Amino acid sequence: MKRESRGIQSIEVGGELLRALARCGEPMMLRDLAREAGMAPAKAHPYLASFSRIGLIEQDETTGRYEIGALALELGLISLRRLSGVRIARPRIAALASQIGHAVSLAVWGTHGPTVVQLEEPAQPVHIVMRVGSVMALLETATGRAFAAFLPEKTITAALESGLDRHGVGYNPKRVVKGVKVAEMLTEVRKQGLARALGDPLPGVNAFSAPVFDHSGHVALVITAMGPEGTFDARWDSPIAHALRDCAGGISKRLGHGITVAAE
Repeated sequence: MKRESRGIQSIEVGGELLRALARCGEPMMLRDLAREAGMAPAKAHPYLASFSRIGLIEQDETTGRYEIGALALELGLISLRRLSGVRIARPRIAALASQIGHAVSLAVWGTHGPTVVQLEEPAQPVHIVMRVGSVMALLETATGRAFAAFLPEKTITAALESGLDRHGVGYNPKRVVKGVKVAEMLTEVRKQGLARALGDPLPGVNAFSAPVFDHSGHVALVITAMGPEGTFDARWDSPIAHALRDCAGGISKRLGHGITVAAE
């Protein structure tokens, strides 16, 4: 029998607070976080103070709520990048950015929604609000819509009902799309194989987003190309659109999408 390595019990106990925060998926008050972790607030507080010092969590000075910190986010992003699909996509994303001369990003569906894990910027950077680690609004951005159009409807419905979209980059409460317009918008994405943004949510910047599928037909990644409207050709049949579709299709093929095995 393999002998279990000796651990540090206090770290394991404190780890329950991190697990509780991850399960909740949103900022929590001390009393709620402690209760979820099965300990008294007085016991939880010293652990949270230590975790805050090393960046695993952070506390909002205004609300007092605790949330995932910069170090935890960095560790999570490293884990996401090691996924096979991301590893396969990374060099192709860089090549696409060089080919079209515009910024290109790669996003996965994370705990909080569409999460950027790679961003390739052109020699002449364009002003964009997207960064590695950014969570994009689900219905207001091309990246989000590419996920929304191809993920299971119950996943998207649950995300919207939980208010997940309100925390994403590009969300504007005054311009929320609802009902029939959402269905029409996502139908167009499926028809074109791309989601498109024309100067919205960021004025002066156009974007295309394409889904990448795995062997089971699940949307695993979304690739987004973006650039200034003066030089970014946003026609559905433009060279940029074709290059993005080809790139996404090539990665999907590498992940086994569309491969059928004949029965013997």
